[in-house]
Amino acid sequence: MPIDFSDIGSAALIAIVGMAAATYLTRITGFWLMGYVNITPAVERFLRHMAGGVLVAIVVAAAVNGDATTWLGLGITVVIMLLAKRPLTAILIGVGVAALLRHFWP
Repeated sequence: MPIDFSDIGSAALIAIVGMAAATYLTRITGFWLMGYVNITPAVERFLRHMAGGVLVAIVVAAAVNGDATTWLGLGITVVIMLLAKRPLTAILIGVGVAALLRHFWP
């Protein structure tokens, strides 16, 4: 179904463009600011573990607000991670299982 952009109001369009600009500026500013940071061992450790912390925050938020399919997908992800020790594989399988469950489970 094609989207009819003629129904978008000017306030919504301004909001979308503003959010896109804010997102772009935060990304660019972060890279620019990191050019002035001395990479000490402590900063390097922080940056190395920051991605994991962000991933955990996203997963916890989804799990707290999730339904049974979310919890089953998360459980399968944890089991595969513990058995196979391959994070990306475990995440892909867990997300796939949750998607299949949502599609086929009434």
